[in-house]
Parts: sequence; C-alpha cells; structure tokens
Amino acid sequence: MVAVRVFVALLGLLLLGGCAAQQAPVQPAPPPPSAAAPVEPEALDIPRIGARSTLVPLGLNADGTIEVPPVTQPMQAGWYRNGPTPGEVGPAVILGHVDGGGQKGIFHRLRELAPGDEVSVSRKDGSVLRFVVTRVEQIDKDSFPTEAVYGDTSGPELRLITCGGSFDRAAHSYRDNIIVFAVLR
Repeated sequence: MVAVRVFVALLGLLLLGGCAAQQAPVQPAPPPPSAAAPVEPEALDIPRIGARSTLVPLGLNADGTIEVPPVTQPMQAGWYRNGPTPGEVGPAVILGHVDGGGQKGIFHRLRELAPGDEVSVSRKDGSVLRFVVTRVEQIDKDSFPTEAVYGDTSGPELRLITCGGSFDRAAHSYRDNIIVFAVLR
C-alpha cells in the first residue's frame, strides 16, 4: 500500500508538468492483478462541450516521464495505460491538450463542464460506459491534488486532465490544471 501511494504521488507530480516542456522521471509500478483482463477504451465523447476523440494509449517516455498526446495533434486524447482502464475500480485517467500549434485542443472547453454532465467512453468490446461529472477543479500545478486524482476509489471513476489558467511564456507552460472528476453511472 505504501509503494502504491508513493507511485501515486510521483505520478501526480509528473502530470503537473504534463503540459510543460520538461517532466520529472518516475519508475512505473506493476499493474495490479485482476480477475479478468481489462477492456481497453477506444473513444471519448463529451456532448456538452462537443469533444470527441479516439483514445491512444499513453505510457512513459524513455526518460521515465509520462507521455501526453502529440501536441502536433491537439484534438487527440489519450488514456494512461499503466493505471485502471475506464470501467475498472479506481480512477482511470484521460489526458488531452487545451491547445497546441496555435489550434484549440480536444479539452479546450473542459473547464465548462459541470456536475451532472455526461462523459461516454467506448471500449474495444463494443460497450459504452457512461460517467457523470461530480466536480471540476482548476488547481495551480504546485498544489496538484495527487491523492484526490490517483487515490483509491470504491468504484470505477474517471479523471479528465488538461492545462489551464494563465500561460507562463518563460516556462512554455500553463500554470494550472483543469481536472474533471466523474463516476460511472
């Protein structure tokens, strides 16, 4: 349990820089054992903000930093494959850009979501999971709520993460993260 919490804390720190030019390295933890193989997600749909994207699996870069979708494809979202998949117990994480290359990103309007809004995740087995937003937070990257984002949950949950707030031109990064918390309906 202590190793999991250390991994969760390190992963949270990595996502703080997910929209920044540099990220800190982390050692991946082995995936938890499960009774059945998880079903990979393949697409995301958020009707309220008109966000639709296929999902690419994201892992860790060679230097141990967490991958983000290619900034050259700002409308592409990705799911963190080293954590729970959508539908498994725990917080599944989906990342997307607010913008990139002078274009709006898939999560450009993420901050507009509100409790009660629906997020659908289509999976490779043909099933569609429906999550309902419980809260949306804009948090300074220096105060990233690691435990709230990656901590244990009693059921399947979803976290959508992008950058937000003001842009720090010197660091080439946004100062905040927009985090959407959702639970399986």
